[in-house]
Amino acid sequence: MATPIQVVLQREVHNLGESGDVVRVRPGYARNFLYPRSLALPATTGNLARVEEFRRLARARADAARKQAVTTAEQLSAVSVKITRAVGEENKMYGSVTAKDIESAYAEKGITIDRKLMELPEPIRTLGLTEVKVRLYADVTAALRVEVVKQT
Repeated sequence: MATPIQVVLQREVHNLGESGDVVRVRPGYARNFLYPRSLALPATTGNLARVEEFRRLARARADAARKQAVTTAEQLSAVSVKITRAVGEENKMYGSVTAKDIESAYAEKGITIDRKLMELPEPIRTLGLTEVKVRLYADVTAALRVEVVKQT
């Protein structure tokens, strides 16, 4: 079994640590995943001396990302989209509205949202107004207003 090595994280890695943290990982994980994606550096004396610099840069990136998320949330609160779908007897929809449909409807309005951030447990299968939550940052969420209307 391979002996764990120490690395200094350059960026936040889910379930591992924040930028500037010194963590122990398996050599293969570092060699095949962390190093090629520039997520970590080997824990040499020079890199250990730069830990505070990594943390300062991480805080600056986090502040910028949070500001961007807040402005996007404000944009989303002012916009709602209408998506038309074919409807059969008794107002039963043919198909459904998925996160990809919502993403493209907002893209037409000039707002880009990653559909992976949407909290849509299952596709929308009813006509009417639906609110879909989107997590833009760790503590910033917004509600997308999606109205599904009958195609004429």
